[in-house]
This record gives sequence, C-alpha cells and structure tokens, in this order.
Amino acid sequence: MVGDAGAARKGRSHVSHDAGEDHRDLGRERVRAREGASVSAPLPSAVAHALAAPELRPYLGHVDAQELRDAAARARDIGVGVDEVLVALGALDENAATHLLARDLGISVAAPSLPDLPDDPAMAEAVLRTGTLVLGTGRPHFVMAARGRIVWRLRRALKRDAGLASRVELITPAVLARRIGSVCGPRFAAAATERLALSDPLKSASTLRPARIVGLGAAAIGLPLALLLALAPDMGLLAVQAALSLVFLAWIALRLAGCLYGPPEEPVPVLDARSMPVYSLLVPLYDEAASVPRLVDALSALDYPPEKLDIKLVVEADDHATRAAIAALELPPHMAEVVIAPVGPRTKPKALEAALPFARGSIVAIYDAEDLPEPDQLRRAVATFHAGGAKVGCVQARLCIDNGGDGWISAQFAAEYAGQFDVLLPALSALGLPIPLGGTSNHFRRRVLDQVGGWDPYNVTEDADLGIRLARAGWQTRVISSTTFEEAPVTRRAWVGQRTRWLKGWAQTLLVHGRRPRALMRDLGPGGTLALMLLTAGPYAAALVHPLCLALFIADIVRGVAGLPCTHMAEVVTSALTYTTLVAGYAGAAATMTVGLGRRGMRPGWRTIVGIPFYWLLLSVAAWRAVIELIRRPYHWQKTEHGAAHRGGGGGLRSSASAPPQPRPEGVSS
Repeated sequence: MVGDAGAARKGRSHVSHDAGEDHRDLGRERVRAREGASVSAPLPSAVAHALAAPELRPYLGHVDAQELRDAAARARDIGVGVDEVLVALGALDENAATHLLARDLGISVAAPSLPDLPDDPAMAEAVLRTGTLVLGTGRPHFVMAARGRIVWRLRRALKRDAGLASRVELITPAVLARRIGSVCGPRFAAAATERLALSDPLKSASTLRPARIVGLGAAAIGLPLALLLALAPDMGLLAVQAALSLVFLAWIALRLAGCLYGPPEEPVPVLDARSMPVYSLLVPLYDEAASVPRLVDALSALDYPPEKLDIKLVVEADDHATRAAIAALELPPHMAEVVIAPVGPRTKPKALEAALPFARGSIVAIYDAEDLPEPDQLRRAVATFHAGGAKVGCVQARLCIDNGGDGWISAQFAAEYAGQFDVLLPALSALGLPIPLGGTSNHFRRRVLDQVGGWDPYNVTEDADLGIRLARAGWQTRVISSTTFEEAPVTRRAWVGQRTRWLKGWAQTLLVHGRRPRALMRDLGPGGTLALMLLTAGPYAAALVHPLCLALFIADIVRGVAGLPCTHMAEVVTSALTYTTLVAGYAGAAATMTVGLGRRGMRPGWRTIVGIPFYWLLLSVAAWRAVIELIRRPYHWQKTEHGAAHRGGGGGLRSSASAPPQPRPEGVSS
C-alpha cells in the first residue's frame, strides 16, 4: 500500500536544470495565505486578469499572488498543471489542493473508504494508471484523482455536461493509491509471483528443477568422466581441465577485448523540460532503517523536475524498523512508501514486480538503499533513450564502489566493479551483445518492462536474467557514463554471502535460457549466444578451475618438477593449460582492474594485485556454496549487509569515464 508520507509537508524538492532557479525563487516565498485567508494587497488590473484564468482560480486567496503567477509560468515551461507545481513547491499539500479544486469545479470530495474496488489486479492497476475509479452500472459514478492536464479535460467535460457534476468526486492521488494498496496489495503480490511463470513458464526460474538437472548432468557427464578417470587418470584430468579452462580463457579474452575499447565522450544532455517524461524510481528496502536518511537526501538531489518525479520506497509489511525510519522523515511530495504484502518468495524482484502497478512514469528506474546516483543521471538516461531510438529498451548506468579504502575485501570489490562497469559492459553495449544488468541504476521504458514480463521473482539475480530477456526480445541496452556510487561489503562473511547469491543466480539464468538452445540461438544469434554462455558460465569456470590449477601448480613445485620436461603428451597439455590459465587469469584480471580504475583516475594498489589469487579462492568457496544452495535452497535470498562502510560519497573519484581526471582517493590505490 502507498503511504501518504509526503502530504502536508514542505519537504525537499530538487529541481530541473532548466527551470531550477525559477523553482528555488518560488521556494523563497512560501505560502502567504492559507485556506480562508485573502491576498493582502490590491492587484494591478493586468495581473488580476491573468490570475482569473480557470487553472489559477481555485487557489486565489490561498496562495500568494506572485507565487501563483510564477507557478503558472513554471507549469507552462515544463508542461504540467499549476496544481502539480504548487504541491511540489510545498505551497499546498495534496489534500488542500484537492479540496480547493473540487470546490471550484462544484463537485464533491470522495471519502477515503472507497467501496467496490476491483478484485482483478489488472483492473486495480488500470485505476492507478488512469487515476479514475468507475462505480456502478448504467450511468456510472466516477472517483478521480485528477491532477494537471486531466483537470483541464475534466473542466471541459463538466461544461459540456451539466449533470456530470453529480456523478464525479475527486480524491487525493495518495489517498486513492493508499486505499488500493491496502485492499489489493495481497493480490498485487500474488500476481507478481505468478506473472512470468504464467505468461512464459520456460523463462521463469520457478519451473526449474535444479536438483534434477544437477542429477541428470552428473549422470550424463559425471559417470563417463569417473570411468575415464578410473581407466586413464591423466586423460580424465586433462578432459576436465581442458573443458573448464577453455571456457575460462574465452571469458578472460572477452574482458581483455573490453580493455581495447575506449568509450566515446558523452555530451552533456540538453533537454526541453516540456518533453521530459514522468520518471518513476522504485527503491526496494529491507532491513535498511540506517540507510533511509542518506538515501532520501541522495534521491532529493536528483536534477529532474520534481513535478515529473515519482519515487516509491518499497518496503515489506513486516519491516517495522525501515517503515518507522521512513515515517520519521519529512518526505517530499513526490516520494511515497509502497508496502508489499508477505505473499510469495521474499525476494527483491517480487517486491519490484508487486510495486510496479503504483509507478506512474513512462520510464522506470531501480535504485538500492545504499545508492548515491549522480544528480544528472536521469537526464542522461532520457537523452540516451531519445538518441538511441525506439529499439533502446534499457539504459544501464555505471556502478562504482566508494568505500574501497575500508579494507582488502572492499578494495578488491572496487577494482572488480571498475573492470565490470567501466570496461566490460561498455564494450558489450558497443558490440550490441546481451548485457547482464547490474542490480541497480537500470532505467527501463515502462512498456518494454510490461512486454518482457517484468522481473522473475524466483531468480536471485533478477537483473542478469532481465537483461538477457530484453536482448532475446530484440531490445537494446545502452551503458552511459553517469555513475551511481555504491557500498562494498567490508567483511569476508558478507562478501561470500553476496557472491554466493550472485553465482547461484547466474546458474539459474544459464539454466533457464539454456534449456531451449535452438530458441536461444534464434533470438540472440551465434555471437549473442556465445557471449551469454561466457558471461554466465565464465564466472563459474573461473571459480571452479582456479583451485584445481593452483593445486596442480603447487603440487608440481612440491614435487620439484615445475618447469621440468614432461614425459607424456597429456602431461604437457595439462601443464600448459594449468600455467596458461593461472597466468592469463591473473594477468587478465589485473589488466581489467587497471584499465577500469584508470578510467576513473586511479590505479590498483599492490595489495590488490598481489591478492588476486586469494580473492579467487574466496570466489571458489562462494561457487561451491552456490552449487549446494542451487539444489537445497534455489530461491533463498541472501541479503547483503549495508551501513558498515566509511563512505566518501564519491569524493575524489572520477565521476565517469568521460570526465576529466581527478585525484584518486586514499586506500583504494597506492
């Protein structure tokens, strides 16, 4: 359900670049007169005539005249209603604006306890999207959450049909959303759980049987391999290592190829404020009470017209601490809480899917609790959608770790993220290959989300899976240089738990999309299919082959045969693969880290480079845990701990790959 946390509060309100100064000027002169008060000074006739316009008339005597004129000018500039500007400004709260408008139109205000809400989730979502609830049969009765342009159409309709006024009631948008959420929330959650599984069951992880698949794989591959190892141990070992090493080396080659691609400089977007769409941000929160104040500050700093922003803080019904932290804040009018009913799997994608009906924007973006996005990110995403044309369905911003100085784990994580988001993903985007999305800062066309079935509530890396489904449906994903700063885990336990979930989810994604190879090849083509195999199987191959290669290398050293001539061809090939995998793996990781950090004006410290083998051993621990969890608890969501880092908010970090160099932060590199 949606909380009306922003109603009757002035709150924060960050503004668009084009009209920001106007909005700040309005903010300096707040409400001169409230309900029942009158404007104190007589107005010049020209001003009085301008203020007599129908869209301004409801608020005369309740808002300062100059403020009202300025609000009307801003409304024209950005293409919204005067009422929306006044609410975003804090000159009126939503409830007061609704009552004043109803009085001016000569209609009633509906009671919050709405009867006869639709049982069907699709119908309830339609009410939220249109802001109109139709009651009764024959001559229907309408309850409308009218704002902006809809008010203009309603005013014209009332003029044409004098009897319509008796059949229309207004309601505050937040009140309508809250009532629908309280009544239909469990249905939305149930529908979110079933949506993809019903529309395309073979693309849902809910229809996987991981234990059966692993069992069949063990029977089909393991038994012949065990027989081979028993009869010819050297050849069996060679077969295992060759298969894993080839996948791993191909994955390294793909990452090294990304090092050769230099992302072009992106121009600063110049956008007409009137053409900027309504933007919805979904921010799933669970056990994140400590992160809420900083998150709200970061989202309030976004450089986008607040009248066109629709931010939903998505929380679980039983997460009382996070809900209390939200309630304690004065949220801006464009922020609200969406409460998710405890139905279905307790996963982030289920929460997102259940909250999607409450989003009113034509573009939907996802942020996490610890995210600090650059203020211009929404503008850059809109500009990329416009420049890319109708086939661009998603825009992915780059993620950057800003607490790399907290310790060895966070430094490794920061370097790894630089390689992923500043090296690999821009290259994949330029080549038109499938992109496994990051779990945050991805921006979607709303209609595209609906077309591909939204998020899979049963896939624990819903981002990677959704990126592949977008590519299979023919939609392109573009990577932009705008950055979102994130927090890395600071303890080995937290890191292993997070990486276990990621690896388990990549396995789910590979199994889901690989169970119909012909359809996959048809959708993605040979290059896209190969890239998918490498991007999902590659991390597993890297994690699984590393201990084997390292053990063989150490065994050769202990036996004193490292570097000596080999006596059998199998031994030659095995040694070659072992040393090549180790050298190429370590060198490839170091190169990718160095290039990625270099694009942010940094370099990896010597501890980071020397620590790569040990970091990979931790990856192996997570990989084997992921295999076990895939069988025992395929849908278990291991939540990442936040709030333990010492974050700088990106200070000293280069904002994007196309920005001028800045000094590197201490602790991240040396």
